[in-house]
Amino acid sequence: MTTGLYLFSNDLRRHDNPALQRAADEVDTLLCVYCLPLSKINRLPYHTNPLGPWRQQFLLQSLADLALQLTRLGQQLLIVLEHPLNTLPALITQYNVTRLYRSQHAGYYENQSWQTLTERYPYLTFTTTPSHTLFTPEALPFDIEQLPPTFSQFRKQVDNLPIRQPLPALTHLPPPPNKLLHFDVLSPLLTHQPCLFQGGEQAALRQLQTYFSSRAPSDYKQTRNALDGWENSTKFSPWLAQGCLSARSLIEQLTQYETQVERNTSTGWIKFELLWREYFQWYAHRYPTRLFAFRGIKRHGPNTSYYAERYRRWCNGNTPYPIVNACMHQLNQTGYISNRGRQLVASCLVHELSLDWRYGAAYFEQQLLDYDVASNWGNWQYIAGVGADPKEHRHFHLEKQTQRYDPDGTFIRKWKGDQHDGNLDAMDAADWPRL
Repeated sequence: MTTGLYLFSNDLRRHDNPALQRAADEVDTLLCVYCLPLSKINRLPYHTNPLGPWRQQFLLQSLADLALQLTRLGQQLLIVLEHPLNTLPALITQYNVTRLYRSQHAGYYENQSWQTLTERYPYLTFTTTPSHTLFTPEALPFDIEQLPPTFSQFRKQVDNLPIRQPLPALTHLPPPPNKLLHFDVLSPLLTHQPCLFQGGEQAALRQLQTYFSSRAPSDYKQTRNALDGWENSTKFSPWLAQGCLSARSLIEQLTQYETQVERNTSTGWIKFELLWREYFQWYAHRYPTRLFAFRGIKRHGPNTSYYAERYRRWCNGNTPYPIVNACMHQLNQTGYISNRGRQLVASCLVHELSLDWRYGAAYFEQQLLDYDVASNWGNWQYIAGVGADPKEHRHFHLEKQTQRYDPDGTFIRKWKGDQHDGNLDAMDAADWPRL
């Protein structure tokens, strides 16, 4: 009897999960594990919690849905509130695990943990399978080390590459090991606070069906920059981030829509955005540690620093810029803001407030329920001028942006962006109180 251990991470689904399919094909019994360390200690130096309330709720809902799906296949999801390196060794020994499986991950720290395990257990088989991207590394027309330095160059090389059809949902899994202990850790943690998004594969597939049953894909390019409104963008990002929805399944539905309904610049723009996501995934693989570095992939860092009061005001939506305040209030109260909103608040933090971009990225990591390590840190580098942007800076003129995207102030009033004290600093650079 061969016993495998499958470590879920960014692949919380049954459909189009090649990593889980491979495990199912190769072992007799399978231990399905998700590690959920709920540390409440602030992460230095950013003073943020890696898992904010909205993101945590969405993740817990996604895990509950996955656990239900696995139960229907005669399996069970073992959720442990520990780091993988603290819990997997005991499971390997207790259940005589000989094969370990996971989906490919773009996160440096996740990969370091996996690498540590492979070094500790050289006699075990470790298998990593791509499931979070449109392409596999072998399908790319270049080696990861030769990743094009800009998205435009990347797109030219991959735009016409064939994308493999998604795998059907798994209908069979090997049983769990005998006498597998089960503890319900989800019920005490789950809250039922109303949220814009419901976590889980089933909710993701409903949104996929609903969206492509409407005319929204044909108008996407015209509406995508709206600051508010459910129907103005696809809203797939939270489920893509947790792996409740596969990017290949999304492309398949988009292709069907273009074939059966309409193909225009808006439907093409949906694929364009998915290719942006794809680029940042491979960007994170190409620059694993530099993704978090102040200078990014450039030789020089931005002319910014850290001002504690300015950072706190930005986080709380209490800056002299109403459009920024409104976006930050929306983020804090819902866990979500539009793509345009993210660009505006990021530009403000870097350029108007002269703050270290990494603090903004860390706060987004805490607050965004659709946080994805590659997309988040890659986009922040782009805005700060230390990433894949061929330009030195992406500075958005906040007043012009307000006139364009909120000319009558509806969004600002709704999210109370105009309610601020008008200050930026209570202290000057030498910590002398302002008079």
